[in-house]
Amino acid sequence: MNAERVVALLNELSATITTVESCTGGHIISSITDVEGASNVTPGGYVTYSNRQKLAIGVPEVIIEKYGVYSLECAKAMAIAGQKNTQADFSIGVTGTFTTIDLHNEDSEPGVVYFAVVFKAEQAIAEKINVPVMRRTDQKQFITEIILRFP
Repeated sequence: MNAERVVALLNELSATITTVESCTGGHIISSITDVEGASNVTPGGYVTYSNRQKLAIGVPEVIIEKYGVYSLECAKAMAIAGQKNTQADFSIGVTGTFTTIDLHNEDSEPGVVYFAVVFKAEQAIAEKINVPVMRRTDQKQFITEIILRFP
């Protein structure tokens, strides 16, 4: 499992990781904390399912207004906010829509997820992923496995 590899690598590097998750609802940080020894490598994570929560943790409103909540820029801003709030070395931001259109955000595109991984507030990776139609729990696992391949 990728989470076990990530925890082992972070332990070797004496590094930490946090997440700011929207569509995955905490699945990524949950996968990490399921691994023995994860408390050494994570202070925890955030679930920012609403725009209001994204703003509350420090995502600049101008990012959401200019690029939309479903964008690479928003994913990066989420990751940077998580890193600033926790002082973690690595931070993951993930936002997107799995199957239905979000009526509160016109940039909603079903089956499209954006994520960013930052290291010390500098962008390391930012990608757009097309998510296949399947059960929601499987979609969360699909995204988690892809994202945890990167560190």
